[in-house]
Amino acid sequence: MTTCLSTVSERDSQAIRVRELAKTCYQGDQQVKLMNLQAEVDSLLQELQNLKAQRLAITQEQ
Repeated sequence: MTTCLSTVSERDSQAIRVRELAKTCYQGDQQVKLMNLQAEVDSLLQELQNLKAQRLAITQEQ
């Protein structure tokens, strides 16, 4: 589970850097679109990690 936490932590750091770059590289509406896509990616990544943890728990029960 530690690797999962470090991966999430690294992902958070990357997301912060992307947001900072977006502020300088993109105009208003493009920045909003980029941030929405980033949020969607973050959400999907979290969902994937949750599913992986659930499958691992089920496998360990058997």
